[in-house]
Amino acid sequence: MADQNAVWGIEIGQAGLKAIRVERDRDSDELIATNFDYIAHPKILNQPDAIPDELIRDAMKTFTSRNKIENEMVAISLPGANALSRFIKLPPVESSRIAEIVKYEARQQIPFPLEEVIWDFQPVGTGTTEGTFTLEAEIGLFAMKRDQVMKNLRPFLEKKIEVELIQIAPLALFNFLYFDVLKLDPKADANPTNENILIMDMGTDSTTLIVTNGYKIWTRNIPMGGNHFTRALTKEMKLTFAKAEHLKINATRSPDPRAVFQAMKGVFTEYAAEVQKSINFFAGANRESKIVKVIGVGGAFNMSGLQKYLEQHLQSYPVERVDKFSRLVGDSVINAPLFKENISTFIVPYGLAIQQLKKTSIRTTLLPPEIANERLVRQKKPWAVVAAAGLLAGLSLSAVGYASTYSAVASPEFKSAVDESKKYADMTSGYTRDYEGKVSEYQGLRDASLSYVAGIKDDTWLEFYKALTECFPRDVAEQRDETDLSKQNRLYVDLIATELKPNLAEWYETLLPPQKIYLLDGEKETPPEGKGYLVTIVGTHYHHIPEDPEMQGANYLENTILKNLRQWTIKDEMGNVLPVRQMGISYATLISSKKSDVVIAKRDRERRQPRMNVLNAPPQTGLPGGGYPGSEGSSPMMGSEGMMEGAPQGGIYDPASMSGNPSANPGGQATTQTHLIQTDFKLQFLWKNVSKAERQPNPPDAAPAEGDAAPAT
Repeated sequence: MADQNAVWGIEIGQAGLKAIRVERDRDSDELIATNFDYIAHPKILNQPDAIPDELIRDAMKTFTSRNKIENEMVAISLPGANALSRFIKLPPVESSRIAEIVKYEARQQIPFPLEEVIWDFQPVGTGTTEGTFTLEAEIGLFAMKRDQVMKNLRPFLEKKIEVELIQIAPLALFNFLYFDVLKLDPKADANPTNENILIMDMGTDSTTLIVTNGYKIWTRNIPMGGNHFTRALTKEMKLTFAKAEHLKINATRSPDPRAVFQAMKGVFTEYAAEVQKSINFFAGANRESKIVKVIGVGGAFNMSGLQKYLEQHLQSYPVERVDKFSRLVGDSVINAPLFKENISTFIVPYGLAIQQLKKTSIRTTLLPPEIANERLVRQKKPWAVVAAAGLLAGLSLSAVGYASTYSAVASPEFKSAVDESKKYADMTSGYTRDYEGKVSEYQGLRDASLSYVAGIKDDTWLEFYKALTECFPRDVAEQRDETDLSKQNRLYVDLIATELKPNLAEWYETLLPPQKIYLLDGEKETPPEGKGYLVTIVGTHYHHIPEDPEMQGANYLENTILKNLRQWTIKDEMGNVLPVRQMGISYATLISSKKSDVVIAKRDRERRQPRMNVLNAPPQTGLPGGGYPGSEGSSPMMGSEGMMEGAPQGGIYDPASMSGNPSANPGGQATTQTHLIQTDFKLQFLWKNVSKAERQPNPPDAAPAEGDAAPAT
């Protein structure tokens, strides 16, 4: 049986496997590090020539050969970039109904059927209870697609390692802050302050930010990591990825350190700007809270010059690097040279161990329920055998007593009653068999009907609109609570129309020089060929940051939707990669824009409807082809030239469905009037569909890494 006072925290990252064994002393209750392991992958998992499954399998083989983990508790992490985290404020509610309300919220917040995800929740913050009601409750909701959870769990299942806890990396970071930095105790009374700490975990492809005072949690993911610096070196210094990675790590020992840092200067600047932007957003949404310091962790944060550069650009906040664990003892581990050299990479494994040993307020887990239930049943089997043996002995002793009782009732007076009861029992069994037969018949008919339509569904247009939707700017996480229209990342779309053009070059010839400046370099001088769809988007936005010209008017469109339409692929909030240019979208440009001063009546209405209403958009006239996508009743079909034959020739979205649009909120109640800068715009781009079989993994005009696009901001 596993020792409940010791646990292995294990993280398999892009660069390697990190593991630490932590034991809780039964007498002093302090945590002791008794073992650790650090196994670097020969290649970073997302290198072009790397085979992740093989590298992970080799790391696990090395780990299990060097460490005895049979009958040990194991906690593992999941990458935060692929997880969904939501923090939801509930209205006053009966405590007994919180789980029911959270399940309803989960269906609204998680963009997948709940059967396809593994999710968990728990109260966060400092809600109060009055009688049977919970007031000011805030719920943390955490989820990940089931297939991604199983993918991370599979290396342990293959080694027959029983995992007790699966936690997303951001919450493991929170556990570290809670226990080791803030030194809080989950058994003590809550005493929150306005002072917060920001921890930034810099990985290979992204950086996770956590801001907390130990009770409330604020998270954000920046799509920049160590690989962005490596790619800058490959581009500027014409190096292979492996050589650039080595040069980045050993920049100060290179023949020309100045040239190395100069090649990465643009990435340094962009990275610092993203961190500052996140801090500003947190400060704007939490005006009573303040960040007192920044802690950098993760293997990539050890890059030479990064800490100093951030300190210079984040002048209001000291930037620290973790060089010890203040509440962990165990000289054989914490003084080991390999551990001290890589201590910042052990934050997540340490945070996992902290939770499993119940030293933090976090209790959620994404361990699949069927695994937890099967393990629980297996643990109780020995007790069930003992109970069954005792029951059998009791039945044997009572058999004699029942025999004498039976002889008293086995008389003719009881026979008629017994026969009558058997008659009704047989009748009930007959009805049950008939019902089960009808169910089987229904299932057979249903399967037969589904077989008639299997394989003929074409989801090309659904995929197109999904990709287009992800290119739109949107508010994410706590940004959804922003009430100032000038700061909201939204476009209010009046029209999305598609028109099949027999010769796309004719449209290109109508573009004016100011309209061509938004095109990619390869598109400015080369007109498109053949036929395809011209997609037109007409709408409005109110985004206007006075101190940032790049986030105003036409520049805002250029830096959001147009930027995303030029990506080869794009990632949605769950980390799923969607094609953009890869599926044939090109020549995205701003046709016109006009700024004007307006007065808006702000309405008090929650945003509950989808940003675009595809299913209930009303038919329109005067559009190319008429109606909304699919209104002609014909399914898009692939023609011999790769275009959509029989596809709908026009399409719109209902502006009334764009909740948050002040002009389309009939159920809202006007409260105030706000002066805003309104930008009316018209965008156009082309779409020549590229079938899934013909799509290339990387763009022909760029390095493969350019396909690693960021989610729409």
